[in-house]
Amino acid sequence: MNGTRVVIVDSGGANIASLEFALQRLQVPVTLSADAGEIRAASHVLLPGVGAAGDAMARLRANGLAQVIPRLTQPLLGICLGMQLLFESSAEGDTPCLGILPGRAQRLPPAAGRPVPHMGWNTLQPCAASPLLSGIECGAYAYFVHSYALPLSEATTASCDYGLAFSACVQRANFFGAQFHPERSAQVGARLLRNFLELH
Repeated sequence: MNGTRVVIVDSGGANIASLEFALQRLQVPVTLSADAGEIRAASHVLLPGVGAAGDAMARLRANGLAQVIPRLTQPLLGICLGMQLLFESSAEGDTPCLGILPGRAQRLPPAAGRPVPHMGWNTLQPCAASPLLSGIECGAYAYFVHSYALPLSEATTASCDYGLAFSACVQRANFFGAQFHPERSAQVGARLLRNFLELH
């Protein structure tokens, strides 16, 4: 991975430190930044997110990144809320998002035995070929923490079921997303991050 210059967008998410540690375990140097120039110069960009969609979008707009991110041409991986922000909008606070992918994040419907947020280990069902999922088997477990999710669409490369099927991984051009937390998903998460870092 010589020449790899990874930037994590400083979006204020609570999972940033654990994501930095996960990349350090892969022996990849990483920079945390909200600077548009530094993000444009990266070879790979990670957009994490934990919390409310409206707050996250407000931070991106305040730093001028809501205009920068959709124009990036290098591989970008949105994680958890960061994946949801790649889409047009979220029902959480009726929030307009980055608009890179068509779709709207909707709140998961609670039910007996299925509390919201969806929190814990669940299985991935790959449904389209994607370099992000290379070496990750159907039924592999990943760690989720979320209350909102994206329905299945043409961008979906892996799904998960929590009373209904939702997008666990998405891809369009150089933009990728994982609804789960790879930094908390043991070997499956490490493989996904390594796959992402090998993209050009």
